[in-house]
Amino acid sequence: MDVHLKYAFGRFQEQFGSGPGLGPGSGTNLMKIDGVAPPFIKSIYRAAAALYRTDPWRRLRPGHLFGVRVGKDLDWSSKKQVFSCIQFIGGDGGDIALYMFRSEIDAMKMTGPRETIRVPNVEVLRVTYELDSVMLPSNKRFVMSLALEVSGEDRYPVIDVGRSTTTGELQFRNPTFEELRFVYAVMKGASLLHPLLQQDYGAAPKWSRVIYFEPFIETVDVQWPAEVTKGNDLVAVTISYPPGRGYQEKYSSSSSSTPTKHSEVPKEEKFIDVKSNIAVCFRQCMMCKEEVNREQSICCGHCSAVVYCSSVCQKQHWKEGHKDVCGLYRAMMEREEELAIKIFVFACSAEQPCKWLESLGIHQKGMWRRKCSCYSHCPYGLLPVPGGLWDSWGGLDENEYPHDSPFHNHFRDGISSSILLSGWLEYYNLRSLPLTSPVADILSHPLTVYYILTALSISSKNLLLKNKEVILHYIGPEGELDWMAAFAEIGHLLHGMGNIQIIMVGPEVPTNLSGTTSGIGSRVRVNLVRGLYQDEASYLPTPHVIVALNCGVGSYSSWGGALDLIKSMNIPAYFTNESELSCSNSKQVLRAAGLHISYPVTPNPFRSPVRIFGTSTNFPSYRNCFLLGVNT
Repeated sequence: MDVHLKYAFGRFQEQFGSGPGLGPGSGTNLMKIDGVAPPFIKSIYRAAAALYRTDPWRRLRPGHLFGVRVGKDLDWSSKKQVFSCIQFIGGDGGDIALYMFRSEIDAMKMTGPRETIRVPNVEVLRVTYELDSVMLPSNKRFVMSLALEVSGEDRYPVIDVGRSTTTGELQFRNPTFEELRFVYAVMKGASLLHPLLQQDYGAAPKWSRVIYFEPFIETVDVQWPAEVTKGNDLVAVTISYPPGRGYQEKYSSSSSSTPTKHSEVPKEEKFIDVKSNIAVCFRQCMMCKEEVNREQSICCGHCSAVVYCSSVCQKQHWKEGHKDVCGLYRAMMEREEELAIKIFVFACSAEQPCKWLESLGIHQKGMWRRKCSCYSHCPYGLLPVPGGLWDSWGGLDENEYPHDSPFHNHFRDGISSSILLSGWLEYYNLRSLPLTSPVADILSHPLTVYYILTALSISSKNLLLKNKEVILHYIGPEGELDWMAAFAEIGHLLHGMGNIQIIMVGPEVPTNLSGTTSGIGSRVRVNLVRGLYQDEASYLPTPHVIVALNCGVGSYSSWGGALDLIKSMNIPAYFTNESELSCSNSKQVLRAAGLHISYPVTPNPFRSPVRIFGTSTNFPSYRNCFLLGVNT
C-alpha cells in the first residue's frame, strides 16, 4: 500500500507540481497562433533550451524579481512593454518555469513563500519546462513533427498565459504573436545576463539560506530570428535586479531598437584588467606604425576610428587611401556597441598582441605563439609540438582552459543529446570556465565551425542528428594549422551525434604535411591538402559545407577561381571577415563572382573578443566577426 501511495503521489507531483507554480498541462498550441510559422517555433524552443542549460534555478528563487525591457516602448503595438517583471520558478521544488508579469505589483501579489498565489484577473505568461513523460499527446506529436529541440535531458517548454477567475478557477490561453516575440527576446537575454549576478554576502542574515545579490542592471543585444525580423536585426534586452531600477531611453532618428541605455554608469571598469594596463596607454600610428601615447595621439575627426602620431602622418594617410574608407570606418564605429562582447573581464589589444600575451603570462607559449608575429619565421603547422594539453594552452591554470573530456549531464534516456550553443557565455558556463580566461580568442575558429554546422546549415545539422558524417572543406587555413588541440572541442560538442571530416585546403599547408590525416578525438578527422582550392577540389570528397574564416576574399586575386568553382558546385558556403570594412569588400567580390548572399551580414556569436583599448575611441577590430552565407 505504501508503494502504491508513493507512486500515486509521485504522479501527482509530475502532473501538478509540488511547489511554486500553477502546474503544467494547459493544452496550449503554438501552431494555432496567427503569424507563427514552424521556423519561429523552432527558434523559440532553441532559445528556451539555451536558457534551461544556464540553470538559473540553481541560484534564483521566486522572491528574486527582475525588471526587464525589450527595445523601446514604441516597438510594441500598445506603445508599452508587454511585460516588465520576471521570476524563475522551481529552484525550491515543483514546476521549473519562467514567469512574466505585467508589473512588479502583480508579481509581488502572486509570490508566496512556497507557492504561487492565485490573484483574480491577473495574467501571467509562463514558460513551463514539462517532463516528456507527462506532456499531452498532442504536444508530443507537435514536438516530434517539427523535430523541436529538447531542453536539458527530457523536458520541453510549454508557453501559455494563465489567469485565475474570482472563483479560483484557472484559465489558460495561447500567447499572442507579439507576446511570443517578447518572450523569445527575454529568454535569450536572460540566459546571457543572469549568470553575471554577483552575490552580496553582507546583505543576507546569517541564518538565511536565501542568496542575496548586488543591485544589477545590464543590457545585451539579441538577434531576432530571420522569420520575425521587422526591419531591425537586433534588439536591446535590459534586465535589472531588483526591478524598478532607473532606465533612460535615448531616441534616435534611426529605426534600430538598440539605443536603450542605462541611466547609471554600467560596470565596464572590470572589462579592463589591471594586468594589461601596459597595453592601454599606447596605440600605433596608422601610417608609420610608431607607438604613440594616448594623450599625444591625433584622431581622425570624421570617423574617430584611427590615430596618428602627427598631422604629417594623418595627411599622408588620407591621400594614400583613408579618404576612400573613412565613411566605412565611421559606419563601423556607429556599430561599436552592437559588436561589443561585454561579458569578458580580460582586455586585449589587437595592435599590441605581444604586450597583451605578456600580461597574461602566455607570450611565446603553446598555441598562443600564432597570436603575434614572434614566430612568423616558423611555417604554419610546424610549431614545435608541446608535451600536452596544458602546454598547448600556454600553461594556463587548470580551471582556465577546456580539458579533453566530454560534457556531462546531457543525456536523455541514456542517449547523448545534442549541445546547441548561442554564444560565449553559454559555452563558458558549460565548461565552468571563468570569464577571465582568454581561450575564446583561439576557440573562436572551431566554435564558429560548430555554429555553422549546427545552427546555420540545416542539411549538416540533420546529418549530424542522424549520426552520419559531414564533410567540410575548410579553405585558406593559417594559424588553425597549429590549433588542432582547440579543434578537438568540436568532437566533445558533437556529444553523441555524427562525425565531421574537415579537409583543410590552402597554400599555407606545409608540403610535408599535405596528404596527412589526423584523428582529433573520436568524432573529428582532419585532412591537410596543400594548394589552391580550385586546383585541388576535384580530387577531394564532395563536401556538404564549405567554410573560409578570415580568408581575405577581397584581398587576394587567387580567390577568383575558387569562387567560380564554389558557384558551380552549388554547395552551402560560409565566409567570415575581421571587420565591417573587409566584409564590405568581400560582399562586392562575392557578388561580382555571381554568388548569392542568402542573408544579410550578421555578427558571429563566436567571434574572437579582441578589442583595442587606449584612446578616446575604441576601434572595434573584432576577429572572425561577420558571417556571410553563400549559396545557402
